[in-house]
Amino acid sequence: MNSHKLVVPVMSELFARGEKPEYLFWVGCAGAYDDRYKKVVRAFVKILDFIDVSYAVLGKEESCTGDPARRAGNEMLYQMQALRNIELFRSYDVKKILTICPHCYNILKNEYPDLGGDYEVINYILFINTAIHEGKLKIDSSIFSNITITYHDPCYLGRGNGIYDQPRSVLKKMTHHLVEMKRNKSFALCCGGGGGQMFKEAEKGEKEVYMERTEETLETGADVIATACPFCMTMLTDGLKYKNKINTVKNLDIAEIIALSLNL
Repeated sequence: MNSHKLVVPVMSELFARGEKPEYLFWVGCAGAYDDRYKKVVRAFVKILDFIDVSYAVLGKEESCTGDPARRAGNEMLYQMQALRNIELFRSYDVKKILTICPHCYNILKNEYPDLGGDYEVINYILFINTAIHEGKLKIDSSIFSNITITYHDPCYLGRGNGIYDQPRSVLKKMTHHLVEMKRNKSFALCCGGGGGQMFKEAEKGEKEVYMERTEETLETGADVIATACPFCMTMLTDGLKYKNKINTVKNLDIAEIIALSLNL
């Protein structure tokens, strides 16, 4: 992948010059702070630059959507965070938001309207899929064509928002060998990180959820586990490490797979 320096537009700087981007790219906590997921953000930014999208990030003005607080039961903290964000969006006249985290996507799209925050919220997988169909992204499938890929459905994309076909459509452009786990689509097993579980110790039981799901990914014999969520990536990568498969099975986000295929 090319290592040219990325220049990411910042909303406050554009507004100071009297410019207004079409999209706010909401990076999310994982994209901002998690070293592994920063690579996914870079991959998506390269894709945005490649197809010349008008966008900007909030930079230091961005904070959490409040999703973890609400999922963990702290409604007051959620509303404080959400209302602060809605006020910030209003100051920049935000109409369209791009997200790379299904949790951010779900709460901005489905729960912010209750507090007066109505936006066109677009998940990056849908955005990439549309760009491919419109001919803006011409995929070189030679890199992954003979590599077996399995896709793990994130709960907040799949069951939460009915996004099942588009990720598979994108991956089928990349490989002739897309294999399904025994539990997939609406029956897919959670990675074990949702509902605030990411931030707490495991509860009593015979096996942790992420281990069960990792075993299902390995049963497919896939070379690559494609993910589309920072929680899923963290949990499944931990599972691969525990199973000593981290050097033989790769966990890549769909944005990274696309960026690699475009040699970005």
